[in-house]
Amino acid sequence: MKRVVVMAFAAALVGLALLLSWSVKPPPVVESRQARSRELVIVSTTDTAVFAPVIEDFRRLHPDIQVRYRLMDAEPLHAHFLSQARIGKSAGDLLLSTSMDLQVKLVNDGYAAPHFSENAAASPQWAQWRNEAFGITFEPVVMVFNSDLMRGRPIPASRSELLADLRRDPGFWRKRVGTYDIARSGVGYLVASQDARLNSDAAVLVDAFGDIGVVANENTWPLLDMIEQGKLVMGYNLLGSYARKRVEDGARLTIVYPQEYTLAISRTAIIPRSAANPVEAHLFMEYLLSLRGQKVLTDRGQLNAVRTELDGPYLDMGARAAQIGLLKPIALGPGLLVYQDQRKRTELLESWNTSIGRTTANSVVSVQ
Repeated sequence: MKRVVVMAFAAALVGLALLLSWSVKPPPVVESRQARSRELVIVSTTDTAVFAPVIEDFRRLHPDIQVRYRLMDAEPLHAHFLSQARIGKSAGDLLLSTSMDLQVKLVNDGYAAPHFSENAAASPQWAQWRNEAFGITFEPVVMVFNSDLMRGRPIPASRSELLADLRRDPGFWRKRVGTYDIARSGVGYLVASQDARLNSDAAVLVDAFGDIGVVANENTWPLLDMIEQGKLVMGYNLLGSYARKRVEDGARLTIVYPQEYTLAISRTAIIPRSAANPVEAHLFMEYLLSLRGQKVLTDRGQLNAVRTELDGPYLDMGARAAQIGLLKPIALGPGLLVYQDQRKRTELLESWNTSIGRTTANSVVSVQ
């Protein structure tokens, strides 16, 4: 009887050892099947060519994760996410958008999952909110001029100087100024709402844009193309990183950081609670917030990192400190919800459409 008990006890120990070994390290065949099925879906407003080096480096660390990158404008991205959420489907594992206010709205409405780590805590306080929204880049919002077309003319160094020049010589500027179409561009609406908050002459400047027939577009790239080609003399409220890339590639452009204040936005990442691949999403978020990821964003993506250890956002922005003026990073947080209020949004867009000569019915984009 004792022999039977001993044998049974020994068998139990062997079984327990096998169970523990499986819990620590699955059999190779299971591990291989899991590796082949790992996927990460990123939906982003950042140009694919700009973000490609980031994805390539992430895959060096995690070669078993297949990354699918979907490029969308901010407003369609936001609307698509909400439409999928209403029917219980995942629109992506990580959302990355320059429209900080729309990302904050998703967080505020309970759509985002928290992410905790030392790297997350090391991000500047203005670039994180509720451990759910994280700014990963630092983007000055600038004025860009065609250097050749401005030869012999003083280049405005501030909004007030630009306004004065538009009034003094409207013939020179007519149909030669470009900016975001804030009725269709999420980031355009964001910076316009911040201008309305900080600049008492914001509405007057928009009126002046309307008087000279401003050219409005949803994206920075086409506006920069037109400026570089001489179809436009200047662009207002454009993303500085894209303009700086053109200058580094040889374009004859002059970048001006407005002296009253220079807004700085941040490409903002969130992980939806509905993410189909949350483990992979958290790995990618951690990579974006890490010093390695931030360095790749700066050195190879030619964006400005947000981590202060790299010095990029604050000391190396493609301009001397004297040109930058009063830098104002837009902080992630509930303050960005003010102009997402439907009444405030309608008022701002109606003012914009009236100033540039369009009807609200054709231009207002509602965000639910």
